[in-house]
Amino acid sequence: MQTSAGSEEGRSAAGLSGDSIIREIKASRIEFVVSVPDITTSEGLLRPLAAMPNPRLIRVCKEDEGVGICAGLAYTDKRALLLIQQTGLLDSINAIRGVAVEYSLPICMMVGLLEKEVGVPPRQSKRYGVRIVEPILDAMGIAYHEIEAQADVAKIRPAIDDAYAQNKPIVLLIGQRPS
Repeated sequence: MQTSAGSEEGRSAAGLSGDSIIREIKASRIEFVVSVPDITTSEGLLRPLAAMPNPRLIRVCKEDEGVGICAGLAYTDKRALLLIQQTGLLDSINAIRGVAVEYSLPICMMVGLLEKEVGVPPRQSKRYGVRIVEPILDAMGIAYHEIEAQADVAKIRPAIDDAYAQNKPIVLLIGQRPS
């Protein structure tokens, strides 16, 4: 159920700017970033977010714990973003199913695709753990957006706003390490 894919010609090896992603997160009125540290987004996103007073960073031990915290925040009209990698997404599928999908909650997830090859669409990755993410999200009916090129960063705010307007989960797939 991909709602906006980058075309192959639109993909480039140009790096993602962590600062521009953070600007989009803030423009989306995200108040809390709930995170399990991940290799893909640590330097460009997690480290700078940890140094900022807003949005507030909540560190968790397990991704499914983060899903529950984001659900609780959604029930109190607080916007949150769960920052994890795809291994954690796969580990927390049942929590996402039971909380985000079954209860129609706007659980917004920014998912780093660990070891994804730059410029290669996730479904064509040589990495099994990357290749299966989109088909699983399709099967669950969860919309997602690929964020790999700098131009893709513009998808973040509308995706988060739509998740909250529609009370539906969304996944933003980060295809390379933001700098």
